[in-house]
Amino acid sequence: MTTSPSDAPPFGKILVANRGEIACRIVRTARRMGVATVAVYSDADRAAPHAGMADEAVAIGPAPSAQSYLSVERIVAAARATGAEAVHPGFGFLSENAGFARALQDAGIVFIGPGPEAIAAMGDKIESKRLAAAAGVNVIPGHPDPVSDVGEALAVAGRIGYPVMMKASAGGGGKGMRVAEDPGAAAQGFEAARNEARAAFGDDRMLVEKFIAEPRHIEIQVLADGRGAAIHLGERECSIQRRHQKVIEEAPSPFVDPEMRAAMGAQAVALARAVGYRSAGTVEFVAGADKSFYFLEMNTRLQVEHPVTEAVMEIDLVEWMLRIAAGERLRLRQEDIRPRGWAVEARLYAEDPARGFLPSIGRLRRYREPDGEGIRIDSGVAEGSEISMHYDPMIAKAIAHGADRAQAASRLAAALDRFEIEGVRSNVSFLRAVMDNPRFREGRLTTAFIAEEYGGAYDAEAAAGALADVLAPVAAAIHLRDAGREARLGAPRRLPESYVVRLGEGREGGGGEIPVSLRAAGDDEYDAEIDGRRARVRMAAWRPGDRVFRGAVAGRAVAIGVARDAHEGWRLTHGGAAVRAVVRSARAAELAARMPRKPEPDLSRFLLSPMPGLVVSIAVETGQNVEAGDPLCVIDAMKMENVLRAERPAAIAEINAAPGASVQVDEVLMTFAEPPR
Repeated sequence: MTTSPSDAPPFGKILVANRGEIACRIVRTARRMGVATVAVYSDADRAAPHAGMADEAVAIGPAPSAQSYLSVERIVAAARATGAEAVHPGFGFLSENAGFARALQDAGIVFIGPGPEAIAAMGDKIESKRLAAAAGVNVIPGHPDPVSDVGEALAVAGRIGYPVMMKASAGGGGKGMRVAEDPGAAAQGFEAARNEARAAFGDDRMLVEKFIAEPRHIEIQVLADGRGAAIHLGERECSIQRRHQKVIEEAPSPFVDPEMRAAMGAQAVALARAVGYRSAGTVEFVAGADKSFYFLEMNTRLQVEHPVTEAVMEIDLVEWMLRIAAGERLRLRQEDIRPRGWAVEARLYAEDPARGFLPSIGRLRRYREPDGEGIRIDSGVAEGSEISMHYDPMIAKAIAHGADRAQAASRLAAALDRFEIEGVRSNVSFLRAVMDNPRFREGRLTTAFIAEEYGGAYDAEAAAGALADVLAPVAAAIHLRDAGREARLGAPRRLPESYVVRLGEGREGGGGEIPVSLRAAGDDEYDAEIDGRRARVRMAAWRPGDRVFRGAVAGRAVAIGVARDAHEGWRLTHGGAAVRAVVRSARAAELAARMPRKPEPDLSRFLLSPMPGLVVSIAVETGQNVEAGDPLCVIDAMKMENVLRAERPAAIAEINAAPGASVQVDEVLMTFAEPPR
């Protein structure tokens, strides 16, 4: 599909009012179009890739976003100082701030997005629902006005019927939202969601509406020129979410049929026309199992998941945003829009799935992106980049395009196996596990998918058990190759053929020990035997120091992450598993099993911070007795509030942190004593 109606650059110079991967992505399109770019950066992002990619870069303030990326005055001043004709806001930050759009307008600078009136109308969930209903768009049952307090929220919830969704009127990105199944959960969730909304948006107005059972989150991409021409570019399936934050998206949806697509698309276009929309935008719907669908909100900006639409429609949405902002008419017609193949996107975050997906901060000691047919990586980091507590912990987005859904998912799975990320925890293994999940492969998705399939955490080490027939022989093969290199460099010695591979941190001699025999079968090939089963291991020229093993086991191509473990053995990642593999000769394993193990320290007397963040509040006092489940304190991490609760009855012996304090992972927040009997 032709993506541009003309070859002339729409602007001479634009400023990108954002950071990270979206800033880099906008700069790439602008550069291809012959448009000069200006980046802005905070003190924390002085060395960030987006600042180096642009033709110019301007410092706009300290690390906290309120003093830099959210400062309208500083960004407008930067645009004026550099002579930028237009500003692209990306997503997040000021992208849906009507005041920002007006400030640019007043300064004679073009806002690359919709007009401030459309932003304001769609940014208010109450007004947007009213406009949607007037435009003939299905709206979800609920209370039309904000609720003022917990009592009113409970009254509305009782009238609508549980379960209910409580969400911030000015919200987005999963912040300020709670689902409640009963009055108790509603009362507690209302206050937490309102606090989040106040901190994230400066607006604590709350809505209460019916929560759709077995819901899917499906959105329609629209494109309009503000002159009456408006089209939709099909749907995206965004049901795989955690805490209302999308994790994996795809286009098209495996759930939507042509009739449903046409109906949803027509309603999305009707809403765009009703508000005089200009630029790219997204109309989000919640769909029930019966294919009923209801309007959620309209995002008046580029979406994080826009690459899957670009892949299947062969269109550059950023280019169209620039051209429409420059006054060009939309010449694409709805009949021109035909999807080609399938695309799946996974969001890679710096977070620890084993600890409830809590954020992980630190420096990327190693970062390598995979390539391959149909693979696109959008990132805003490089080796040495700092993942800061000040911003969203996204590392990159991995997008795979294929002829059909199965091929796209398989390509993405293979790409995830080839990522190299060290220095911070990441969710790569979790994303990889989802790709092989039977429910995902069958397309049986709801917004509760992650909670139902994985609960509140993901144990990548436990996943190694199902992959032992691949991981154990590869561990033995790389150990033998490494030992052979050492033997060639030192005194010659005969290497054993029988090994014991221990996967995971289980006790010596436990169920994690796997006997493996290994014999050379030619250059870079070994014959392995595990419990009587034989498999050929082809190494594809792996050498010590390589971080990815590429080869085959029993004829199946595999890519396995390989890194030296800090203590002993190797760290292997593959297929959703991340595990320590210790390889010993049979005799060495027998002796190791007799070694006493150092007992684990007893930390039950302490409440440790599970994440880096800010202490919002302390719910207890020294000397107070608490029961299991009682709230102890609230930690804010990446603008999300996390309530820490007592795991057992105890007395508060000491409080080691105060509201407003910054804390690190595993920092002691409280000390417990045994409760009086």
